[in-house]
Amino acid sequence: MSDEAAAYARRTKRAAQLLFFQRHRRPGVKGWELKRTLGRNYMKVIELLDQELGKLGLEIKVLQEEGQPLEKPSPEELDRALFVIRLREPLTATDARLSGWRIDDVAALAATVAYILSRQGKALQRDVERLLETKFPGWVVQYALERFLRRGYLTRDESGMLYLGWRSRAEIDQKLLLNLIMGEEPPRAQEGAPTDMEGSRAPMTP
Repeated sequence: MSDEAAAYARRTKRAAQLLFFQRHRRPGVKGWELKRTLGRNYMKVIELLDQELGKLGLEIKVLQEEGQPLEKPSPEELDRALFVIRLREPLTATDARLSGWRIDDVAALAATVAYILSRQGKALQRDVERLLETKFPGWVVQYALERFLRRGYLTRDESGMLYLGWRSRAEIDQKLLLNLIMGEEPPRAQEGAPTDMEGSRAPMTP
């Protein structure tokens, strides 16, 4: 291994340590922090790490402060951006349960996010509760919404209006979710892939 390759290997390992270790309330590392630690060409290191993480089904996502993905960012935008590691593909229902999510929780979150999106990004909490109470008991709805608020999937203002939180924008494939809600056929599964409920995919990639 050449000296340059060895240097990149060390910096890639350091980048992985930074991204996997959560130091702030939100996961991820700011671009300027990566530049300070890894050097000016830190994006080359991030690209190398992303290739390695791809072998494990993970990816590095570059996000705005509010959680939206950045498309073709400038160097200045990269410095302000947040770099996070997330799953490259949505969780299966089985994996979601192993991560602490019940199927009812995933369904309630999906319905809530889809409803808020359909209302131009905001909805009264009472309206969301009425929607969910058609499928779940009232106490389940209250518990689920408070959980989504605590985990950052929703935010709520003083008037009781709900908005998508940082984690919803960062982790949920909103286009896939809306396609599923509207009944559009998802991409065909690979041959041999499970197609029952145990193997079905949820449109979230925490």
